[in-house]
Amino acid sequence: MIDHISLGVRDLSVSKAFYAAALAPLGYVVMMEFPGVLGLGEKGKPDFWLGGGGETGAGRHVAFLAPNRAAVDAFYEAAIRAGGKDNGKPGLRPQYHPNYYGAFVLDPDGHNIEAVCHTP
Repeated sequence: MIDHISLGVRDLSVSKAFYAAALAPLGYVVMMEFPGVLGLGEKGKPDFWLGGGGETGAGRHVAFLAPNRAAVDAFYEAAIRAGGKDNGKPGLRPQYHPNYYGAFVLDPDGHNIEAVCHTP
C-alpha cells in the first residue's frame, strides 16, 4: 500500500493553485505547508506532496480514485479551468476493464494527472 507520493514542480504557487482547484472535486485540500513543500490530502492525511524549485521530469503519472463518474467529470472540468491541458476527456477506457472511467490532464509541469472511477 502506498502511503504518499511527491512530485517536483517548477513553481509551487502555480501548482498549489492548480491542484487545490483540480482536486477539490475529489475531496482534496491543502493540509500542510513548509518552505518549498506542501501536502494535499483528504480525511485529515496529506498523501500527495509537491516540492517547488526542483526537477520536474515531465511524463510522471498519478491517478486519483474518484468516488463516482460525476467526480471524474468535475475533476476534469476544474483542472481545465485551472490551466490544465486536456490529455484525455472523461470516458470509459474498456481496454483497461469494462467499468474503467477516467479523465487525464497535464498539470503546469507536464505531469499526467488522472481521476478514475472503477464502478458503473
